[in-house]
Amino acid sequence: MEDANYYCALPRVMLTTSVHEDQLLPIANVGRIMKRVLPPNSKISKKAKETMQECASEFIGFVTGEAADRCRKEKRKTINGDDICHAFEALGLDHYAEAMKRYVDRYRECENHIISLKVNTNAQLDSPRAELSLFEGGLLHEDDQTCPNVATTTEFF
Repeated sequence: MEDANYYCALPRVMLTTSVHEDQLLPIANVGRIMKRVLPPNSKISKKAKETMQECASEFIGFVTGEAADRCRKEKRKTINGDDICHAFEALGLDHYAEAMKRYVDRYRECENHIISLKVNTNAQLDSPRAELSLFEGGLLHEDDQTCPNVATTTEFF
């Protein structure tokens, strides 16, 4: 008999009353993100960080579960950015879907630019660190405009 939760729209983590610690985002990362949006001398309590950690982890699990359901229905094993966009739309989070689509489009544009740099200049970009260095300062296009830094998403959300 199949697992009754297999076709549920909610991920397994949402079906239990508590989230296991190994399924939570790292609290240091959560705290760092929280500090970025607050005034410089702000203090954040441990309880506030833990609460935001749980909420963000639940949100990611909820959206990822919806995307995973789509992949299962289409008999695919890998979730991609388009699946996440579709999940946002299916969950009524259209504003996130629009921002995610812009991000995915820009990311793919920059990835294609890296590929063209490798082909056209025989650049030695075999290591991930070499490729990441291209994103740090933005990429120059033929019309001398820079490709936005894809690692910074605050302009999209």
